[in-house]
Amino acid sequence: MNKLLIVGTVAFDAIETPFGKTDKILGGAGTYIALAAEKYKVDSAIVSVVGGDFPNEYLDLFRRKKINTQGIEIVQDGKTFFWSGRYHHDMNKRDTLDTQLNVLADFRPKVPEAYKNAEVVMLGNLHPAVQMSVLEQVENSSLIILDTMNFWMDQTLEELKEVIAKVDVITINDEEARQLSEEYSLVKAARKIQEMGPKFVVIKKGEHGALLFHQDQMFFSPALPLEEVFDPTGAGDTFAGGFAGYLAETNDFSFENMKSAIIHGSNLASFCVEKFGTEKMLDLERNIIKKRLRLFKQLTQYEIKETNS
Repeated sequence: MNKLLIVGTVAFDAIETPFGKTDKILGGAGTYIALAAEKYKVDSAIVSVVGGDFPNEYLDLFRRKKINTQGIEIVQDGKTFFWSGRYHHDMNKRDTLDTQLNVLADFRPKVPEAYKNAEVVMLGNLHPAVQMSVLEQVENSSLIILDTMNFWMDQTLEELKEVIAKVDVITINDEEARQLSEEYSLVKAARKIQEMGPKFVVIKKGEHGALLFHQDQMFFSPALPLEEVFDPTGAGDTFAGGFAGYLAETNDFSFENMKSAIIHGSNLASFCVEKFGTEKMLDLERNIIKKRLRLFKQLTQYEIKETNS
């Protein structure tokens, strides 16, 4: 079984949408990535940090899911990272109400010895210095995937570019791709980002799907139209987890297999948004995942008939 090393926040979220709101619940990029990746046959581990206020039941939850927690540091006299946000009625925009870095402010990642040779490394959205520290600890990884956001482009662009130069795949949304590349056309943006180092560029477009670029090759995957979207929190990280988990299981990092990985990531993200937080992902069964995957197949496979003229 191939190893997948996940680096990202394990946190508390408080979420408000037009459909309701939550108190503090389990969240964080590392959490969503891991819960998506565990749907595949991979040996995964999370590298993160939490405070003494983090419930043991959440750590037990990871262990029951066969997610290794040796890399989760517990700072007993500290508090866990907390984020609170409110979504607008169109669910595409949100306002951050509160961000408390707490123990994340001084996070120094420690990769467990058994996962320093992980075949796939998934760098979740974190400070580029933390991501670089992980890259300095791993050895002989076959694929390194980076997720980042515009905050780091605004605050630590040069450090971010150093990380980008060392990864194989970068996943960002369309707005971030334009900011990073200073190009409006996403085709030009992807080409410019590839010149920074990554062989593959994945541009997420939310409810409008995702684009994959590699050299002069391009692929588009639509998002599955859903009747109801309750909470978009973690959808991008769930996408990344499904993408990374599928690639780690199949151990095939070709453009053709990346296309399948995009579909798998989109499929899992479509479940994530149907309930608040991680609720939907916790008990999601493989047969249900496969059933929806067939819907994606119907959505994306068709024969184009030409006219006789």
